[in-house]
Amino acid sequence: MPKYHFTDNDFKVFDIDGLESRMDALKSNIRPKLENLGEHFSEYLTELTGEEQFAHVAKHARRTTNPPDDTWVSFSTNPRGYKMMPHFQIGLFGDHAFCMYGVIYESPDKKTAADKWLGNFELFREFPQSYQVSLDHMKPAKTPLEDMSDEDLEVGLIRLKNVKKGEFLVGKVYQPDDEAFQSDEVFVKDLEAVMDRLVKLY
Repeated sequence: MPKYHFTDNDFKVFDIDGLESRMDALKSNIRPKLENLGEHFSEYLTELTGEEQFAHVAKHARRTTNPPDDTWVSFSTNPRGYKMMPHFQIGLFGDHAFCMYGVIYESPDKKTAADKWLGNFELFREFPQSYQVSLDHMKPAKTPLEDMSDEDLEVGLIRLKNVKKGEFLVGKVYQPDDEAFQSDEVFVKDLEAVMDRLVKLY
């Protein structure tokens, strides 16, 4: 079984009906990889950012009825959680995986992050324009940077700043047949390259 990269079976976990059945498959198929990715990239991001980073693997513990549509490992400087601050995240939905950096609605740092990114707007055009933006981390929909005008980006960042539920994350999206999934080594190197770019927003 691969230690880091995702396979078709991992994506198919999200086709399984029922909370208990899907969670069992998620725990056996995907979670070990997320824990391995967490171990590797907490060290990698600590070195990259100069601040100690802690991995937080999604447990989905509060779910009682609906099975999860996605799962992830997030990284932050707080050992107790990640939602309250800008963070890196590696995860997957049923139709894609992702490596992103951004801020979600629980963060009190939203305004600070939005102002900083609005003031360094050109950074988003320095990223590969195939990278995608998510304005709601709970939904799979994302928009490639190449399909967003500067005005679109600005609107998204202003929403992050002014709207309570505003979110903004950006990063690389991987389709299930992506070449990065050919081996653990290729996937890890690709993720490292993405983080090396996204850290400009840190």
